[in-house]
Amino acid sequence: MEREAALDRVEAIIDAVDEGPMPVPVREVWVYGDVALGLDPIDRLDVYVTKDLLVRGDDPDAADEFERSHGVKGVGTSVSAEWAREFPEHIRANDAGYAAPEKCLAAHLLPDDEPIHLEVCNAPFDRNVKQRLKGALDRGAYEQVLDPRGVQLYGEGQRATETMAKLRGGDLPFPTLSGALEMLGVDDEEATAIADAVADYRDRQEGTTVRGDVV
Repeated sequence: MEREAALDRVEAIIDAVDEGPMPVPVREVWVYGDVALGLDPIDRLDVYVTKDLLVRGDDPDAADEFERSHGVKGVGTSVSAEWAREFPEHIRANDAGYAAPEKCLAAHLLPDDEPIHLEVCNAPFDRNVKQRLKGALDRGAYEQVLDPRGVQLYGEGQRATETMAKLRGGDLPFPTLSGALEMLGVDDEEATAIADAVADYRDRQEGTTVRGDVV
């Protein structure tokens, strides 16, 4: 993916979040990995969004409506009924048949045919980086590590315009992935092994992918 096209896609994601409505409230938008490093072209565009939970929903009475019309449970509680009525084509469900916020966000924000990975979590990026690293080290699941080299471009309704300009200019310095992991306390041999596992895992991904996480 050409770098400028990738950053244009990020701008379009931020536009969509800013203009709304969204299936769930989005507090933050980050990019990480290749695009943050200034590479051109990039193998994949990695985007991270921090979402809020719909604790009480916006219209619990909509559940029956959408279960009848779309065969999907939980609209109005797990995802916004206002959003679902405006964008019914983007409603997506998990294996249990309930509206899945991360899948709905991916359908709304991303095209189907571009090499983009979307991470969706209720926790901020830096907190989830540490949580995922701890879990990956405990389980030996190195490919699940979240690349800590991230850039926040949107938060609490505000765009990071200057940061985006620096990102477009390739002016944000970052270490290698193994170096970044060492800064988080991982020893050098394990950091190298994690970096290799993450690179191998990413090489196997194709098209648009999404992961939902709750911390």
